[in-house]
Amino acid sequence: MALSGLDIYKLLPKTNCKECGFATCLAFAMQLAKKAVTIDKCPFISSESKKILEESGQPPIKLVSIGSGENKLDIGNETVLFRHEEKFHHPAGLGFIIEDSLKNEEILKKLKKVNSLTFERVGQVLCPNLVAIKQKGDAARFSDVVKLVSGNTKLALVLICNDLGSLKSALEVSSGNKPLVYYTGSTGLDEVCPLIKNSDASIVASAPDLERLSDLTKKISSYDIQQIVLDTGKKDINDKIWDLTQIRRLALKKSDRSLGYPVLCVVDEADPYEEIQQASTFIAKYAAIVLIKGIEQWQALAMLTLRQNIYTDPQKPLQIEPKVYPIGNVNNKSPVLLTTNFSLSYYTVLGEVEASKVPSYIVSIDTEGMSVLTAWAAEKFTPDKITDSISKLGVKGLVSHNNLVIPGYVAVMSGELEDKSGWKVIVGPKEAAGIPSFLKNI
Repeated sequence: MALSGLDIYKLLPKTNCKECGFATCLAFAMQLAKKAVTIDKCPFISSESKKILEESGQPPIKLVSIGSGENKLDIGNETVLFRHEEKFHHPAGLGFIIEDSLKNEEILKKLKKVNSLTFERVGQVLCPNLVAIKQKGDAARFSDVVKLVSGNTKLALVLICNDLGSLKSALEVSSGNKPLVYYTGSTGLDEVCPLIKNSDASIVASAPDLERLSDLTKKISSYDIQQIVLDTGKKDINDKIWDLTQIRRLALKKSDRSLGYPVLCVVDEADPYEEIQQASTFIAKYAAIVLIKGIEQWQALAMLTLRQNIYTDPQKPLQIEPKVYPIGNVNNKSPVLLTTNFSLSYYTVLGEVEASKVPSYIVSIDTEGMSVLTAWAAEKFTPDKITDSISKLGVKGLVSHNNLVIPGYVAVMSGELEDKSGWKVIVGPKEAAGIPSFLKNI
């Protein structure tokens, strides 16, 4: 938990030496509380006080990194219970489970499908993050499958194994990939933890209740391993939600460092609809990693869309660059449509314009990411703003006509916009779905 300025002041040497650049230790403490300076600026602070201050400045949930390179997955570092309090910092990692009991041809077929699960939505590319290899056979087979998978995907790896020999061989063939290890065997931590530390991997701490989970993370961290992910095992969905909620609350509200780690959920349901329902619930309730068996396109799209919406910064709406977007083979007779630079508004209009097969210009006005009606109500989408924008964007030089199509919901501004811009304003449909027929008859 963050310390107040006075709490920090009590830990400082109180010499008022000015070496930190401030007149008094109290002034320095106030700046530390605001995170405007670092404790390193104080040359006389004791090592004990420095350690306390450094720990208090750490996020309540540690950052864990899985994988390497451009597909590295960062999870954790969360600071709030509810998104509107600030934002959720690192989107949940989504992955698919592949068992080593499958034939190599089946594994490669599944991998190809997983690698192709990439979607574009409101200008953002959405894709899964992880492939989990689950051991069903012996150590040699598990090692072979880990090698096969790591050579055919760039996604981060999760190694789910049940004996020490399998873990050793799998870590050798996945060297440099920094996998997440979910060890389910009976071997003690004395043998497992050194392997994890030496391979620069992260580890799942799994226990059926929070008390035992807390004890386990303390033991693992005593081996100087901080890259820990939590799991409370397979449970009824209500119990699992309770675990997820309590772990987050204890880490944030009670500053319980032993539970201050991201949480993993494995969904193992035969019914694909039940599987995706549970996965979606866990994404919405603090899960940092969700693994499922199903690899259908509709399952991936549902999870990825939900994740995108939950992890959007509520204080910064999704925006596109305000400019003129030519759609299709435009010419000087192509219609000109106005919208805002709110991503959802723009991409909704874009989809309907493309469906109409009528080459058009879409002019995105800078409304700070607000939708049409919201921007109009906030006076961000006004005749003056539109006139200024289309002038700066050089829309006049793109077409030979003088027609400007505005959204139907802001028809009230059409007269004033005509007077100020000099364009003939045409009121378009209220809903984007009406754009195709409107453009064909304009």
